[in-house]
Amino acid sequence: MRFWGKVITITWKDTLSEIRTKEIISSVLVFTLLVIVIFNFAFAANREIMKLVAPGILWATFAFAGVLSLNRSFVPEKEQGCLEGLMLCPVGREVIYVGKMLGSLLFMLVIEMIALPIFTFLFNLPVLSLQMVTIALLATIGFVSVGTLFAALAVNTKARELVLPVLFLPVVVPVIIGAVEASRLALAGEPWSRLTSWLGIIAAFDVIFLVVSYLVFPFVIEE
Repeated sequence: MRFWGKVITITWKDTLSEIRTKEIISSVLVFTLLVIVIFNFAFAANREIMKLVAPGILWATFAFAGVLSLNRSFVPEKEQGCLEGLMLCPVGREVIYVGKMLGSLLFMLVIEMIALPIFTFLFNLPVLSLQMVTIALLATIGFVSVGTLFAALAVNTKARELVLPVLFLPVVVPVIIGAVEASRLALAGEPWSRLTSWLGIIAAFDVIFLVVSYLVFPFVIEE
């Protein structure tokens, strides 16, 4: 319980900071909605093409929005000297990782909760189904778990805005591909049995990314 109490404290700190500044959610949400609207105008004339490209559009949007969100998860603390203070706290580095990861996961889920209904309205597709919500939750967990690790790595570099996507996106490609394929089947109205293989792949990468990131994070943050 002491471990999770410290984790929740770090997550709550990030949440309060975001509530005051609205720096991450506002900028990422504007980016996400802008991309969705642009693609809607690009493919609105052809509904068949829209059905084919909708899963790719959705997850490309969330992927780049996630990179933008993760980039800002450590930068303010680094610039204000708070990261060193956080590391001096009497908590394990693993606690910092889990707390920051949960905070980023919360921000991403809030963005997706706002974006998905708008995507449904503009593209006229059943994006709010239980299948799509499950896919989004599993994929976001994998995305954020490894993204938090690379965000901590990139924050110590001068060109962190470029370093994070270059290092991070190739690693998270399996999760994105799995989410796109599972979303394609879900939007086509396929039963759960057709989605289980892709959901299993996403869940497997979630576990791998969580375990590896949890173990490696203390060495990354020390740098």
